[in-house]
Amino acid sequence: GAGAAAGDAVLAEPEGLDKCLSLLPWDRFSAWLHCVCVVGFDLELGQAVEVIYPPHSKLTDKEKTNICYLSFPDSNSGCLGDTQFCFRFRRSPGRKLSLCCLLDQLDRDLPVYLKKDSAYYYGYVYFRQVRDKSLKRGYFQKSLVLISKLPYVHLFRTVLKQIAPEYFEKSEAFLEAVCSDVDRWPPPVPGKVLQLPIMGVIMKLRIPTYRDKPGTAPIVQNMHQADAQISVALPTVHEVDLFRCFCPVFFHIQMLWELVLLGEPLVVMAPSPSESSETVLALVSCISPLKYCSDFRPYFTIHDSEFKEYTTRTQAPPSVILGVTNPFFAKTLQHWPHIVRIGDIKLPGEVPKQVKVKKLKNLKTLDSKPGVYTSYKPYLNKDEEIVKQLQKGVQQKRPTEAQSVILRRYFLELTESFIIPLERYVASLMPLQKCISPWKSPPLLRQFSQDDFMKTLEKAGPQLTSGLKGDWIGLYRHFLKSPNFDGWFRSRQKEMTQKLEALHLEALCNENLVFWSQKHTEVETVDLVLKLKNKLLQADREHLPVKTDTLKKLQTHINDIILALPDDLQDILLKTGTT
Repeated sequence: GAGAAAGDAVLAEPEGLDKCLSLLPWDRFSAWLHCVCVVGFDLELGQAVEVIYPPHSKLTDKEKTNICYLSFPDSNSGCLGDTQFCFRFRRSPGRKLSLCCLLDQLDRDLPVYLKKDSAYYYGYVYFRQVRDKSLKRGYFQKSLVLISKLPYVHLFRTVLKQIAPEYFEKSEAFLEAVCSDVDRWPPPVPGKVLQLPIMGVIMKLRIPTYRDKPGTAPIVQNMHQADAQISVALPTVHEVDLFRCFCPVFFHIQMLWELVLLGEPLVVMAPSPSESSETVLALVSCISPLKYCSDFRPYFTIHDSEFKEYTTRTQAPPSVILGVTNPFFAKTLQHWPHIVRIGDIKLPGEVPKQVKVKKLKNLKTLDSKPGVYTSYKPYLNKDEEIVKQLQKGVQQKRPTEAQSVILRRYFLELTESFIIPLERYVASLMPLQKCISPWKSPPLLRQFSQDDFMKTLEKAGPQLTSGLKGDWIGLYRHFLKSPNFDGWFRSRQKEMTQKLEALHLEALCNENLVFWSQKHTEVETVDLVLKLKNKLLQADREHLPVKTDTLKKLQTHINDIILALPDDLQDILLKTGTT
């Protein structure tokens, strides 16, 4: 909207962005997509990648095999007509990323849960299966697949809806036109209203930034344009329809939130890849704004390159969320501690029935009833309020978007109540500003102590923001051993260490460095100059949160010190460290 746009206009383009983007053909394309694949069915070969566009895109054989198998529903899903879903798979190591500088720069402004994970690709699929008498198998089966590092599920879903039906009618030339459209898109800059043309339609959207207050998103309004182009405003780039996904297991949302928070091994068994992928994505997003740090696979098949690693019985199941549709998994994953079984996702016309938590031994086959199969005992008491609120919504025929908003707010408040005490304690590990001396290395953060943290909970625990009773202490103890805590704490540590480095730089800037150098020997002065030059390089390399004028001031200090030195030293010092 005008409001959002006006507020966002202040965000200048990151420096060097324009420089980056006057680059070569396909550079803008690569900022959004790695490539587009068409996967077809060949009677001799089975599933095969028929087309990769742009033709110079690199995929290893292993990646191609993964894409082939993940782009088709399992034969038992019987998906007739058109199906959309998504998958995620490991990138083969050892490939140089192009356009790295640009995407890393944009990555810094994203909320943590949208930052890209360079070890994985997403595949966004539009699969069509229709009867066709002229073909030997009697069916036309093809998938159009977008491969990207970006987790913008809703955006790419919209793109596929727009282009796939027409692609199946037309041919490769159409695909070429689509890709050249994408190659005209502006870069995926967070916080700006972007206009992306795709085959005669303009999509308007805004990618969130880490500065957005969680749970609020500026509305992107549809401008009424005089020109012939139709424009579509996307309410979100990455969110799924939470309420629809959680409907089948409606009474267990809070338990599922705990399982995801703790990084417990979870399998979602669903009738089709679209339901398995949406449910896995909904689970991963329910602890937002925390980032889910373990692996998750919205759609996982027995041909997956990690199949053996993830289904082995010789060790405990890994911390991962898998979405599966093949009945074979009911046997292979029987030993997993938590299984979510969902039937066809339909929105309830009446209030959903209470589905009991079932013991794992009751899960014999995949036609077992929907429900959550686990022996897990939740730490927190159940919040009856949210259940009532959503049930009332069903009775009053409240639109599913509105129900999703209520559910998202509920998860957000729960996660924030849980994480605020941790944030508060970790902030107290930061040394005081007065401990920062320009002439000593920046002080270190104090160690995280589980006991000290637990002591803070009495006065400043989750009870300040949440009315939920239960064993919060037990939940924290378990969380501190989980990959999600590890990931969260590491990124906090990194932020705080960088903050200390930045404060140290500022302290140095406020010293009279020229005066200092006149009191010291040439050797010490040269040493200081080299150290300061290193500091400047580090500030640039690690993007330290330093004001630009601090850096300018430091550069001036360096130049002034050098100019006060004898000529031969000046020459040497002006040459070093500037390259």
